[in-house]
Amino acid sequence: MNCPNCGGDELHLDRINLAKENMPIENDIISLADFYKVMGDATRIKLLIALESGPLCVSDLSCCLNMTLSAVSHQLKTLKTAKLVRANKVGKIVYYELDDDHIKKILDMGIEHILEKN
Repeated sequence: MNCPNCGGDELHLDRINLAKENMPIENDIISLADFYKVMGDATRIKLLIALESGPLCVSDLSCCLNMTLSAVSHQLKTLKTAKLVRANKVGKIVYYELDDDHIKKILDMGIEHILEKN
């Protein structure tokens, strides 16, 4: 069978098979898309970047981002549901932090990528 796009005499079956073998299952792809939807919001990215430096309470985050407490709380709920942040209660204060080191690595790699010079 001819490859209609590149004009080759045959489809690249070895590459097709490798791509299919490496393809995650559909539910994992949907979960990954949902992850990027949550990460695709500038306010949530700012919150995550603020939390890279360590645990902060809602008031701290509100001051860092110049946002209302309710707006910060709303975004933190989304991040917590997506398992990007976790909450630790110390007395009456709840501190938020990145859920794990993967989140920091993803943020750092993203920043590195957009700052690359051509």
